[in-house]
Amino acid sequence: MERAIQSELMAWKSKPGRQPLILRGARQVGKTYALKAFGEKAYPRTFYLNFEEEPQLMRLFEKDLKPDRLIREIGLKFETSLDPDRDLLIFDEIQSAPKALTSLKYFAEDMPQLSVCSGGSLLGVHLGEGSFPVGKVDFLDLHPMSFDEFLTGIGEEHSCRYLRDYDFSEPIPALMHDRLWESLKLYMIVGGMPKSVLTYVEMKKDAVKAFNAVRQIQKLLIDAYLADIAKHAGKVNTLHIARIFESIPEQLAKAIDGSGSKFKFNGVVPGIRGYAKLVGAFDWLRAAGLVRQVPIANKAWIPLKAYAPESSFKLYLLDVGILGALGSLSPSSIWEYGYGSYQGYFAENLALQELVASGTDNIVSWREGTAEVEFLIDVDGKIVPLEIKSGWVTQAKSLKVFAEKYRPPKRVTLSAKNFNRNRETCAYTIPLYLAGRVRQILDLP
Repeated sequence: MERAIQSELMAWKSKPGRQPLILRGARQVGKTYALKAFGEKAYPRTFYLNFEEEPQLMRLFEKDLKPDRLIREIGLKFETSLDPDRDLLIFDEIQSAPKALTSLKYFAEDMPQLSVCSGGSLLGVHLGEGSFPVGKVDFLDLHPMSFDEFLTGIGEEHSCRYLRDYDFSEPIPALMHDRLWESLKLYMIVGGMPKSVLTYVEMKKDAVKAFNAVRQIQKLLIDAYLADIAKHAGKVNTLHIARIFESIPEQLAKAIDGSGSKFKFNGVVPGIRGYAKLVGAFDWLRAAGLVRQVPIANKAWIPLKAYAPESSFKLYLLDVGILGALGSLSPSSIWEYGYGSYQGYFAENLALQELVASGTDNIVSWREGTAEVEFLIDVDGKIVPLEIKSGWVTQAKSLKVFAEKYRPPKRVTLSAKNFNRNRETCAYTIPLYLAGRVRQILDLP
């Protein structure tokens, strides 16, 4: 499936002074596929080594880490010589080969002309036994498929092209808006994990069977995440991390108004009532790429995170499809859009997922008194509030409170409503399916 990361990989290839690349991302977001597709498109030959599938390959690095010797022996495996000036070398599942990870430093120093890419578990890369090549590698991040990528993946290229060419000068035509909203509901069920999307595409002629098959894939993926926790976290931390991970849907649903709730520590892990004893578990989940931790600020001033207590945050999952599966939410209830208090936090998780995929960072939530705005973002040193509404009712009392107190230059409501821009008040109503384009919209004159 087409992934936007390909353009970033091509830019890395032509970047002056490039270093070996580590493609970061959680399990099963499509790192291997992306790297292989890149090699097929951009290089005459690709030499692909997978240290998890062929653990004996780790013996290559036992003698020394000299690039000249390594490429000679890699050439012996493939029965052809590797050309450092033309070919691509991929080290996949590099977390299984700590010395291979360390070797990237020597490829950067002694053979900079060779294109070396690696992919692997975020956890393994962070926790590996080898010496990490600090300052000697480049990084790219791969996330679950964005809504744009999802549209292309399910055969809605026309809708994707329309959004790509849309100039935001007027509302989206009603028929296209409805079509995109239906596709967004599909995305809420299927999510952006490539295998889930592929399963849906292969079975979409029978929607019920397709949705059930997708849920099975998502549950298998959740099992794999839990297995990773057990493998890497140690006996004590495993219980804490697994309980936090599995509690996320319930935690998010606790707010009466349906919006995502502040994470509450009591009752998650028996005998532990506060943040201090669980901080390592939260760090672990973030390092694995499984969660997004959004601080809750009590003031809306720059720098945003300076006004967010460390123990006050919301915790979201990396993928909205995984959120539905982990929360045992039936696909039919999402498709019918009748899941009550789930609507708000589902919309928030989706919006956050899209914002992160589009490169927006430093995202916080805001709460003062009874007023709360789901997300604040920093746009060129100015704070812009993003209110998330799950449906067509978009009365935003908290956004009004925020605007009166902090006078933001622009403010945004993401909802089911069509696009609208009030130039006098600088208030934007943006459909949820355009969450990944918020920064682009805000940059318009």
